[in-house]
Amino acid sequence: MNMKEAIILAGGLGTRLREVVPDLPKCMASVGGRPFLFYLINQLRRERVEKFIFSLGYKHKIVEDYLSGHFSMLNYSCTVENEPLGTGGATRLACQQTTEENVIVVNGDTLFDVDTDELFAFHLQRDAESTLALKPMRNFDRYGVVELNKNNSIKYFKEKQFYQIGLINGGVYIMNVVKFLEKKFDAKFSYEKDYLERYCQGGKIYGLIQDGYFIDIGISCDYERAQAAFPGLC
Repeated sequence: MNMKEAIILAGGLGTRLREVVPDLPKCMASVGGRPFLFYLINQLRRERVEKFIFSLGYKHKIVEDYLSGHFSMLNYSCTVENEPLGTGGATRLACQQTTEENVIVVNGDTLFDVDTDELFAFHLQRDAESTLALKPMRNFDRYGVVELNKNNSIKYFKEKQFYQIGLINGGVYIMNVVKFLEKKFDAKFSYEKDYLERYCQGGKIYGLIQDGYFIDIGISCDYERAQAAFPGLC
């Protein structure tokens, strides 16, 4: 069984990229001559995702015009935040367009080459609310780390600091839509802080280690690194 539906969170302001990518949503930053979103869409298509929901906000018309001009045959819809809702509020808004019980949620400025079939099978087997793809990293201080229990349920999240080795949240989730929408949140909230970190002690949020290619273009140094990597990944 494969994931059929994806939510792409592509409404970020991109403030940390303004010096190199002015006046564009982060997902539209040019990498290897194409918008970063191009690679993200095609990676999910290779994983046999059939329907896309784009969660948009900042300069959403740029993304909408790109999709209609270059992916007109794609089965997709868009939701637009009239004001920033946080990653959680944006996800909840996008859930209004979902038709599947479980969807894959990805960040529009991150590409993580995960085995979605394996991730989905694990998610179903555990009857999870949410399952995170976790990337092993070495010598880093940009991310917090995730600690797992023996059954792969998430024990806790640790704050950003320097780590010699650890598992990071790779920004790819399988999410049970019904269970997510049952919870009460403020209008604006963080998917990571207010959902994952708050509810992980309940034992129904899991992590699965995936060691595929990973890049996050959210800051300028990684954006420059992507320029060298992506021409070979077209």
